[in-house]
Amino acid sequence: MAATTYERLKLHITPEKFYVEACDDGADDVLIIDRVSTEVTLSVKKDIPPSAVTRPIFGILGTIHLVAGNYLIVITKKKKIGEFFNHVIWKAIDFDVLSYKKTMLHLTDIQLQDNKTFLAMINHVLSVDGFYFSTTYDLTHTLQRLSNTSPEFQEMSLLERADQRFVWNGHLLRELSAQPEVHRFALPVLYGFITMHSCSINGKYFDWILISRRSCFRAGVRYYVRGIDSEGHAANFVETEQIVHYNGSRASFVQTRGSIPLYWSQRPNLKYKPLPLINKVANHMDGFQRHFDSQIIIYGKQVIINLVNQKGSEKPLEQAFATMVSSLANGMIRYIAFDFHKECKNMRWDRLSILLDQVAEMQDELSYFLVDSDGKVVTNQEGVFRSNCMDCLDRTNVIQSLLARRSLQAQLQRLGVLHVGQKLEEQDEFEKIYKNAWADNANACAKQYAGTGALKTDFTRTGKRTQLGLIMDGWNSLIRYYKNNFSDGFRQDSIDLFLGNYSVDELESHSPLSVPRDLKFLALPIIMVVAFSMCIICLLMAGDTWTETLAYVLFWGVASIGTFFIILYNGKDFVDAPRLVQKEKID
Repeated sequence: MAATTYERLKLHITPEKFYVEACDDGADDVLIIDRVSTEVTLSVKKDIPPSAVTRPIFGILGTIHLVAGNYLIVITKKKKIGEFFNHVIWKAIDFDVLSYKKTMLHLTDIQLQDNKTFLAMINHVLSVDGFYFSTTYDLTHTLQRLSNTSPEFQEMSLLERADQRFVWNGHLLRELSAQPEVHRFALPVLYGFITMHSCSINGKYFDWILISRRSCFRAGVRYYVRGIDSEGHAANFVETEQIVHYNGSRASFVQTRGSIPLYWSQRPNLKYKPLPLINKVANHMDGFQRHFDSQIIIYGKQVIINLVNQKGSEKPLEQAFATMVSSLANGMIRYIAFDFHKECKNMRWDRLSILLDQVAEMQDELSYFLVDSDGKVVTNQEGVFRSNCMDCLDRTNVIQSLLARRSLQAQLQRLGVLHVGQKLEEQDEFEKIYKNAWADNANACAKQYAGTGALKTDFTRTGKRTQLGLIMDGWNSLIRYYKNNFSDGFRQDSIDLFLGNYSVDELESHSPLSVPRDLKFLALPIIMVVAFSMCIICLLMAGDTWTETLAYVLFWGVASIGTFFIILYNGKDFVDAPRLVQKEKID
C-alpha cells in the first residue's frame, strides 16, 4: 500500500448513507458509511445513487459519538501552505460536522441541550487555527526519523506509520484505522504550526521551513494541564523542527519544549498568578524517568534549559527539577538553569548571549541532521535542547529561536549559501522572514495552550524589547487572565472530548454537564456589581447633605469591596472548571 491518501474527494449524501468518492486519477474507490448501522465498507463508484446530494470535500477528519448518535467530520476548505520536497502541504481552514441521524425527535430536552453543548465543544476545537495535513507526505516525523526507516515502513499507509503523539484526529479515525483497506481515506492531521519560505542569500535560493508538532498526549489548556501524567507525557509538549533545502541537500534541527516533568498543578483561583503546588505524596521519579527514557529513545541526549524564576513561587519547581536530574544521574541528561527574568530585567535582552555562550559547545556536540543530494546521511543530530519555562510559551520560544538561528548559521555555511565570516544577522531580508516566522510560531503555540498570542514577540520580530511590546504584553496578559479563569473549563472539556479522553454515553443517568453551580457563584458577583453601582450612583446624585451621601458611599463601598474579597478568597469556586474529565488533584 502506497503511503498516500486520496487528495480529491466528493461527499454524496442520502438519507441512509454517506458516500465518499475518491476522485484522484484512476481511482474507483468509494467509502460507504451507513447512517443507521454505522458500518463502514469499501465499494465502487457505480454504487453511488444518482439521487444523492453531492459536494466536494478535502478530507475526512473522522467520526465522533455524541448524545444524538454519530457525527462525520469533514474538511470543507483548505489553504496551500507550500511544497515540501514536491509534496503539497495544506492547512485545514473549515470543517463540517454532519449528523448520522436525520432527526432529533428521539432526544429529551436535556439531551438536546447536552448534545448542543458537545457540538459546540467540537466546533470550538476546530475553530482554533493550526490543523495541517498532506496527502502524500508524513508530517508527523522529522527528517532524521524518516531517513532511518525500513522498506516495510515505507509501504505503510500514512495513518499506520504516523507518530501517534502528533496525530490529533487519531481518536476520530479509530473506526477507519481498524480497516486497512480504507486507509487511503484516513487522513492524519497535525496540530501546531507550519510555515514555508523560499529565500535567497548571496543569490543562492533555498527553502526554509519551520514545523511545530503539538502532542495530543496530556493535551489541554494552560492552568488545567501542567507537569506529567503517570505515563511520563508532559503537558504542552511541542516538537519544533527547522528545515533547510538547498540544491537537493536537506538539513534539519530539532528542539522540544514541555512542562516541568513532575507532578504539579497550578489551578486558577482568580489570582493573577496562582501558586504552583508540587504533589507531596506522588512518586515523582517514576514519571520523571518514564518521561526521559522515552525522550532519550526518540531524540538521544537531552540538554534541559530551565528558564523559570529562581526565586518566589517558581523557585521550588526549579529546585525540584534540578534535584530530580541529579538523583537520576543519567549521563545522557544535562541540566542548565537560567533565570530569564532576572538576567533580562530592565529590558537587558542582550544578556541572553550569556546562555547562548554557555550552551555553544553542547550545541556543537548535538549537531544537526544533514543529508546530501545523493541521499547520503552526512551528520545526525545526537540529541535535543529541551526548553521550558512555566507555560513553555513566551520565554521558551525566545530561546528556541536563538538556538535555531545558531544552528542555521552553521548549516548554511556548510551548504555554501553563506560565505566564510558572513552572519545571518547581517542578511536583512532573510532576518525579517526568520524573526516573523518564529514570532508567528510563538503566537500559534500560545493561542492553542493559553488562549492568546504570545508575549515578548516584539523581541522575536525585531531583536529589541520595546515599550509598545510591553503594552501589548499587558493586554495579552489581561485577556489570558480572563480566559484562564472564566472560559478554560469549557476549552479543556472541548479538547478532552475531541481527543477521546471523555466518551459520551447517552444512557448515562447523570450528565456531567448538568452539575449545578453553587448559589454563591451567581449571587456574590451580582451583589458586588450592585454594591459598586450604588456607590457610583450615590456619588453622582450627591445632595446637599454630604454627611448622608458619604455614609451611603461608605456603606456601598464597603459592601462591594467586602464581596470582592469574599470572591477572591473563594476564587476556585468562581472559575470555569472542566466538567467532563476529573483532572488529578495535586493540592
